[in-house]
Amino acid sequence: MIQDILLVLVGIVVGGMNAIAGGGMLIGFPVLIAVGGLPPLLANATGNIVTMPGQFTSALGYRNYLRKVPLRYILLLIPCVIGAALGSLTLRSTSQAHFAKLIPLLVLFGVILFAFQPLLHFHLHRSLTGRRRKIVAFAILGLSFLPLSFYGGYFGAGYGFIMLAFLGMTNLRDAHMINGMKNVSAIFVSGTSIVCLYGAHLIHWRQGLFMAAGSMIGGYAGARGAQKVSSHWLRVFIIIVGIGAVIYLAFRDY
Repeated sequence: MIQDILLVLVGIVVGGMNAIAGGGMLIGFPVLIAVGGLPPLLANATGNIVTMPGQFTSALGYRNYLRKVPLRYILLLIPCVIGAALGSLTLRSTSQAHFAKLIPLLVLFGVILFAFQPLLHFHLHRSLTGRRRKIVAFAILGLSFLPLSFYGGYFGAGYGFIMLAFLGMTNLRDAHMINGMKNVSAIFVSGTSIVCLYGAHLIHWRQGLFMAAGSMIGGYAGARGAQKVSSHWLRVFIIIVGIGAVIYLAFRDY
């Protein structure tokens, strides 16, 4: 009983972190191992059913901002599904030991990219003009979602940071619109991963669903709370959490 309550409470934290900045499973993953008693591979796969309900409620919390997102951004969900399917199918047949050592570097890349995104955004838009600028930028973004979503389908911790960085390169200038789109893409990545991993018996439903119940609460509360914070301070918070994630992953894997 105490174990189940703890899983729910941790799920609230996971959902709230994912709604605001991502990285919630950096907490949820070790808790599933330590408290839930799951092996690392099962904890990794189970994380998809933990995060997906929170991502859905987060998207609901950002619905007013998502209504302002141009419809063409729906097309970006296609590479999300393809990449996540390839990543989760790879997870079914390979060990994550070697790939795990790359995770701190990947997350660090995402944090750096997000931190310097305004400068990169300025130079990108200055060098490209008019219709060509929009087409080239959108095409590059779509292609970048394939390896990013592969990473999300294989090991999702830190996925949100990198997705925020790439979405920051678009014409979505409001941090809350970017956050809303990040959560929508994460729904499709997690959902695709669940479908691909379902028959492999890697998902532990009992522990996952208890933490998922908390994730639903934290996801909506985090999304609504984040909207009361200015875009500048939200960016600062995301960078701080991202650096903390890199340090945690580096100590864990090295």
